[in-house]
Amino acid sequence: MILKQRFVKPLTVALCLTAAAVTSSLAQAATFRVAVGDGAGSAQHALGLKFAEEFKAKTGGKHDTKLFLNGQLGDEQATVNDASMGLLDFSILAINNVTPFSPTVGVLTLPYMMQSLDDAVKLTQGEVGKELTENTIRDAGVRIVGWTYTGFRVLTNSKHPVNSLQDLQDLKIRVPQNEIMIDTYRAWGINPTPMAWSETFTGLQLGVVDGQDNPYLTIYSMKFDEVQKYITDIRYLFSIEPLVVSEAVYQSQPADVQQAILEAGKAATEHSAKWLVEQEDKIKAELTSKGMEITTPADGEKEWMDKAVEQVWPKYYEQLGGKEKLNEILTSLGRDTI
Repeated sequence: MILKQRFVKPLTVALCLTAAAVTSSLAQAATFRVAVGDGAGSAQHALGLKFAEEFKAKTGGKHDTKLFLNGQLGDEQATVNDASMGLLDFSILAINNVTPFSPTVGVLTLPYMMQSLDDAVKLTQGEVGKELTENTIRDAGVRIVGWTYTGFRVLTNSKHPVNSLQDLQDLKIRVPQNEIMIDTYRAWGINPTPMAWSETFTGLQLGVVDGQDNPYLTIYSMKFDEVQKYITDIRYLFSIEPLVVSEAVYQSQPADVQQAILEAGKAATEHSAKWLVEQEDKIKAELTSKGMEITTPADGEKEWMDKAVEQVWPKYYEQLGGKEKLNEILTSLGRDTI
């Protein structure tokens, strides 16, 4: 919450000042900058390429985009701050890096909330997604215009196979600076190591941490097979990575360009879901061919789920809108209420 207070509190003033500034310069810009946290071949990259293609076509070639991969424009939370002030046009980033600025989107990082791609699509493209978009505009000065579906975050490490929570106890695990994810690992019995995404590969390489969790697509695109040996196929968190546009930049555009942004974002979102289905099995096979070993929890992940839901969910009821709001979401997914 410190980040939110530091960066977003002056949002109203910032929007007023930047909207005027960007109207003359960016409304006529031929190329918009898109920060991408992950590297080439990632789900974020695939979404960015599709958005760029659709946006250019829908503006008749008048406007274009340029992707900056691997966090070239700053770490993911920094890009939210820059976009909120109109200093950056677009960013594609993990939802957990939006949460400090707009806490209600944390519902998408609750452990075991989403248990399939269908769940992820229902939440992001339905009423929940619309409400979260409005909240990010209000809280963070950015507008979600697309969603990347990257798959379940699986656990990797360099030491040994992890088949149970007991196997996890001697490992140092990197997590993002996200309270819900940190508390999930604490519920599993360890104190994880919060670490910036830009530092993660080096941290694994140098042994500062033994492991981390990310989807198969990210593990592959970031070449984690070079510094990790073992994968545990857990399904505690389906990774959602929104495409956000600076609200100041968005409001500075004429109506036809705004519409092109929204339509391109929708097309890219639909493409992302199809791309995940097409690519994930191929990438799992590629990772095993590179020497990585994949195991699944011996108990079918029941102990992992029970501890996470019982210990983590109640801590965040109020922050995420209350039990009633969470029960509405669970009901929409056809699940039992809490």
